Amino acid sequence: QTISHYRVTHSQGPNFAYEHCLRRTTPEQRANLDLSSWRTASNGAEPVRKETVENFIATFAPFGFRRDALYPAYGLAEATLLVSTKKHGEKAGVLTLAADALEKNRIVVVSPAAKDQVVRTVVSCGPPICGMKVAIVNPNTLTKCQPDQVGEIWVCDPSMAVGYWNRLEETKKTFHAYLAESGEGPFMRTGDLGFWQDGELFITGRIKDVIIIRGRNHYPQDIELTVEKSHPSLRSSHGAAFAVEIKGEERLIVVQEVERSYQKQLDRDEVVGNIREAVTDEHDVQVYYVVLIKAGSIPKTSSGKIQRSACRVKFLEGTLDQLEARGKVASKSGAAVSS
Repeated sequence: QTISHYRVTHSQGPNFAYEHCLRRTTPEQRANLDLSSWRTASNGAEPVRKETVENFIATFAPFGFRRDALYPAYGLAEATLLVSTKKHGEKAGVLTLAADALEKNRIVVVSPAAKDQVVRTVVSCGPPICGMKVAIVNPNTLTKCQPDQVGEIWVCDPSMAVGYWNRLEETKKTFHAYLAESGEGPFMRTGDLGFWQDGELFITGRIKDVIIIRGRNHYPQDIELTVEKSHPSLRSSHGAAFAVEIKGEERLIVVQEVERSYQKQLDRDEVVGNIREAVTDEHDVQVYYVVLIKAGSIPKTSSGKIQRSACRVKFLEGTLDQLEARGKVASKSGAAVSS
């Protein structure tokens, strides 16, 4: 309504903000909107979901919102925000990738209509802006990745900050990275993972959030999307997936909020069963423990992003505001006990 009334032209929000608009507005509320002034609706700060982009455009196009006005973007505060976004007048690009290859940090593009394999969709964040130098680098060897490989995103530009205030060691580690083969640099190590395709940047996740189980990489946002789709009682964009070491082996943990309207009459066994089945079918990994928590209780940053590391800490402390849990959990002695 604010955009419609004041003829706003530019805005920025994370993916969950667009999801919130889809869930919380009614057809009656949308009927009087005029969004024709909205030229740039930037979507960044967290992984951009193909379903969100498509549903937002389809829902608000009848009220003047243009398809090319939605801008998936990548940026970070250290770069004075924007690093890359799509070009004006173009549609946001989307790639369909073979999931098994992505788990091994390889990029294999497949047809969106592929029925014989599990796939992942990734939305393009466009080319770097204003000549900003961006490299995709193997975080272990510090060498540039091949075009079909996922690597860490390194950024170099005059717009970059020079470091973190009074944090010399972290500044050196983050802002003074050089390529091993050429000595080129300094770059800033973003800690984000991604790849190039036709000159555009695609983001796949965060290094520290990647779940590695039995040698395979699983991106938490993919598992979280599978979880929330598994049952109508589960809140969209209000879950966390992470790994915990139990008896010397990494195990997958899922924490998920339940909609308030379902909490009093929730069939917990059905919900947990749906989650387990969906994750196994889609990702070929077993969920070791499921924690269903009350709406509004999952840890978030001040900007509304889920804090997976804080969820993990609360899980280990046993301080999550849970409705129900199913599975096994490690006791302090390291022995697995049933809940």
